[in-house]
Amino acid sequence: MLCCDEKSKLQALDCTPPGLPIKKGRAQTMTHDYKRHGTTTLFAALNVLDGQVIGQCQQRHTHAEWLEFLRKIERDTPKDKPLHLIADNYATHKHPAVQAWLAKHLRFNMHFTPASASWLNTVERFFRDLTTARLRRGAFTSASELVIAIEEYVAHHNLDPKPSIWTKSARDILQKVIRTNGRSRSEQNGTLH
Repeated sequence: MLCCDEKSKLQALDCTPPGLPIKKGRAQTMTHDYKRHGTTTLFAALNVLDGQVIGQCQQRHTHAEWLEFLRKIERDTPKDKPLHLIADNYATHKHPAVQAWLAKHLRFNMHFTPASASWLNTVERFFRDLTTARLRRGAFTSASELVIAIEEYVAHHNLDPKPSIWTKSARDILQKVIRTNGRSRSEQNGTLH
């Protein structure tokens, strides 16, 4: 089972003046002024069983890049295993070209999270950790430098991966989904509980 998604518009940002380093009595500083040096999109599939991540950076995030990522998953996973991919309802994941490819690759089984429930997809936790540990305070002078940093982070993560363990029961999680969906419908109808 692989939790899949893309983190798009990751920016290669470089601070114009350098920040001041951390020292006794003062936190590290960063300037608000920066230069943009391009973007990338990280496609990632987190193996629920062992925490391993298959990652691939690409310039865009259309159905063509999603198909390229599905082909990478095909190459990087044992051929004798059926694959269950959890993804959100983004149109790219359901594009007719993707559907045609999936129809020819029967070991791929797609499962889509409910609307407004991206938190059910555990790859989102990996994206948060990547952002917090590597990207937020990073300075990148080019998009290729950013891609290298992301690839190094994925490789380092895969040296000692940890499976994601839910701390809530399935019942509690389902009740939250039901509450969220009920709230979303009420907001759409203009009524609030």
